[in-house]
Amino acid sequence: MFLHSVNLWNVAFYALMVFMATLGLWDVFFGFEENKCSMSYMFEYPEYQKIQLPKKLAKRYPAYELYLYGEGSYAEEHKILPLTGIPVLFLPGNAGSYKQVRSVGSIALRKAEDIDFKYHFDFFSVNFNEELVALYGGSLQKQTKFVHECIKTILKLYKGQEFAPKSVAIIGHSMGGLVARALLTLKNFKQDLINLLITQATPHVAPVLPLDRFITDFYMTVNNYWILNARHINLTTLSVAGGFRDYQVRSGLTFLPKLSHHTSALSVVSSAVPKTWVSTDHLSIVWCKQLQLTTVRAFFDLIDADTKQITQNPKKKLSVLNHHFIRHPAKHFEENPAIISDLTGTSMWVPVKVSKWTYVAYNESDKIYFTFPLANHRKIYTHVYCQSTMLDTNSWIFGCINSTSMCRQGIDLSWKAELLPTIKSLTLRLQDYPSLSHLVVYVPSVHGSKFVVDCEFFKKETRTIQLPVTHLFSFGLSSRKVLLNTSGLFYNIELLNFGQIYQAFKINVVSKCSGVKEEITSIYKLHIPWSYEDSLTIAQVPSSTEISLKLHIAQPENESQVALLKMYTSSDCQYEVTVKTSFSQILGQVVRFHGGALPAYVTSSILLAYGGQLYSLFSTGHCLEYATMLDKQAKPYKVDPFVLMIKFLLGYKWFKELWDVLLLPELDAIVLTSQSMCFPLVSLVLFLFGTCTAYWGGLLSSTSVRLLSSLWLALKRPPELPKDIKMISLDLPFLTIVLIIVSWTTCGAFAILLTYLYYVFKIVHLQASLATFKNSQTVNLKHSRRNEKKSNHHKDSTVHYLHLSANDAEDSLRMHNTVINLLTWIVLLSMPSLIYWLKNLRYYFKLSPDPCKPLAFILIPTMAILGNTHTVSIKSSKLLKTTSQFPLPLAVGVIAFGSAHLYRVPCFVFIPLLLHALCNFM
Repeated sequence: MFLHSVNLWNVAFYALMVFMATLGLWDVFFGFEENKCSMSYMFEYPEYQKIQLPKKLAKRYPAYELYLYGEGSYAEEHKILPLTGIPVLFLPGNAGSYKQVRSVGSIALRKAEDIDFKYHFDFFSVNFNEELVALYGGSLQKQTKFVHECIKTILKLYKGQEFAPKSVAIIGHSMGGLVARALLTLKNFKQDLINLLITQATPHVAPVLPLDRFITDFYMTVNNYWILNARHINLTTLSVAGGFRDYQVRSGLTFLPKLSHHTSALSVVSSAVPKTWVSTDHLSIVWCKQLQLTTVRAFFDLIDADTKQITQNPKKKLSVLNHHFIRHPAKHFEENPAIISDLTGTSMWVPVKVSKWTYVAYNESDKIYFTFPLANHRKIYTHVYCQSTMLDTNSWIFGCINSTSMCRQGIDLSWKAELLPTIKSLTLRLQDYPSLSHLVVYVPSVHGSKFVVDCEFFKKETRTIQLPVTHLFSFGLSSRKVLLNTSGLFYNIELLNFGQIYQAFKINVVSKCSGVKEEITSIYKLHIPWSYEDSLTIAQVPSSTEISLKLHIAQPENESQVALLKMYTSSDCQYEVTVKTSFSQILGQVVRFHGGALPAYVTSSILLAYGGQLYSLFSTGHCLEYATMLDKQAKPYKVDPFVLMIKFLLGYKWFKELWDVLLLPELDAIVLTSQSMCFPLVSLVLFLFGTCTAYWGGLLSSTSVRLLSSLWLALKRPPELPKDIKMISLDLPFLTIVLIIVSWTTCGAFAILLTYLYYVFKIVHLQASLATFKNSQTVNLKHSRRNEKKSNHHKDSTVHYLHLSANDAEDSLRMHNTVINLLTWIVLLSMPSLIYWLKNLRYYFKLSPDPCKPLAFILIPTMAILGNTHTVSIKSSKLLKTTSQFPLPLAVGVIAFGSAHLYRVPCFVFIPLLLHALCNFM
């Protein structure tokens, strides 16, 4: 019956929308590289020693605990406190476990063993009872206060020690990182208690799903504090994102907001971290061996030899983090590296006068210095590029001043090199080093090792190629390509017109080699100059390699640099680079950046259909099918132009002042614009996806009601259609009071769920009654003709009355099915707080604070009345016309204020439901 209410073209359109949404979802959940993280293993059995908290603290936070991580002999030795190491506190995130500290803790323990425990770290971890703080924000402030108490408790464990710490380092995973940042907002918190903060996959900018106002208020408090007090915050902070593998927290949310003037903050994606170079999912970021090794190396380099604690020097901390997480020069970290190096000893000095040079070192017995005179090269070339496949940490390239055949001392240029997976490379602009007379490449004596060193001089314009990307709406049907014919080692391909998050492309690099017998490796590095979100692809040439091209952060308006594809190539190969638009990845970007707003668009579509049904009841006396009204009323032009108009008017001062006087919240479209998340036509795409979801959701709910009514008829005696319609039955006030008491004493979302189930029960009962009546009517038509006249006379009068009742029942069912669709989304949006309450029921019987309690108080009596409402009782209502006009502006309001604040959506939904219920009395 539901499917027959729309034509086949509409069904085909909704099926197409499902297909497009599926493409986008597939790109988000599966359209990325395989997990290349190595698993972190413990060498000994991990142990978690529970730290005894003060009784008052334990009583105030019964669900929270503090643990010390250990293994083997270390765990045994440290069961007897006090401690002697450097404290690090791990904070788990949403539904995270305190045991997630074991990966970084175990690696740090192995590192300490390697240096005979000259320094070592004590890793603590907080048990937050795996609370769902990303879905329910009511406990975030409580967690923050508990962490403050934990820090003070940890520092007391070191009292009396010679090198007792005065602060702790914090590693925060997911929401744990936000809790760590929130510590600074506490009135009695001393900033000196934290000396370093590293967050992993933490959504700093905004919540992933703003399902209650406590989350958004918490974010606003934290971010406003950090922005307003940025100049006074000396806390060195590093935020590491997981990249495209992390579909739970997109990397754009992890970049610390508006802190460009705050030099102590860094944000980077794991795929750009040296020696890591992999994308991690939301959970693997805490155990990814490559990333944890980098983190531990940084921790040990941060130690001050005098205090045997993490240094208090902010410049050194930032320098260490830059060294390990941003640009690694393939050398061990040195706080004050020697710029001038002695080049002495019994070594061969070999002059090289060619512009392109390759040397293969194998079983060299002598040290060799290859010297490149720069005077002649400066006249022809602008840059010099050198690379080496020997990935040791020794200095390997120098610059000499006023040298002839050999130099005693040289400027160590190795610190300007960059470490890549298979090479270390250096590119110098000759103009920047006018005092250098020679470039010196050092080849040490090696035995049994083979490596290759290459150098070449070149003009920048010959190695820089511009490649405009294809248009967004080319849908991958057209492409653009460049051919690298020259035999260079390094190319920069400038990707023009690429800087928006809604753009997505596929780059195909085809390499063809001649006369190459051994395996050659090429590296393709996608470099985004305005954020540290680079990614590397390693290809064995000759080959055909596909690279995904999409962004986490849009190009800032004042940014003039363009995205680059840096190609570290082989001189024996030719490369062809092709770029074309990827439609599936564009849909993936829409889902990735705006998928959280879909419930608002679904609700908006249902509201439009609901308003259409109410108006058809007012104008014709009959309620049309939900699918028919969805097709007629759910149109983007009824919503989007109003939102755009409001956004435009808010640009005028007088309108903004009026807006503020009315105490209206900020428009969600403006919030998205401030986050550089404005897709062209994205609202249209989301509206189509929302209408599609509303359609199939209506089909599912209608089918479910019919199946439940069939089950009802199979289990119980068939009910009859009610002849005497009562809006308020005897049990209705009692039921309403009970549900309100449940909401007050337990959880508002739980009371809403019970109200929803009661409403569904009433509709199933009505559906079963209507089915029973139709069956009995069919049986009556087959009666014998005995007493035909009498029977017919009786039948006429009865059928006339029952016929109207049947039509009213069908109209009522149509209306109720739409209300069920609206209620379903209210229940879904309130479900996180219910899950949180159930999970913590053994600690707290009453959820506090409760985001759903005010809504429950209004919704419970409203739905109790609507469950007993039939269309025949409201047809003549004076309020019906007004009620039918409300859903349209409310549908606009849902998009304007609920797409980025989902917790506001139920507030717009209950208004027409309340008016619908009041139609029974007015």
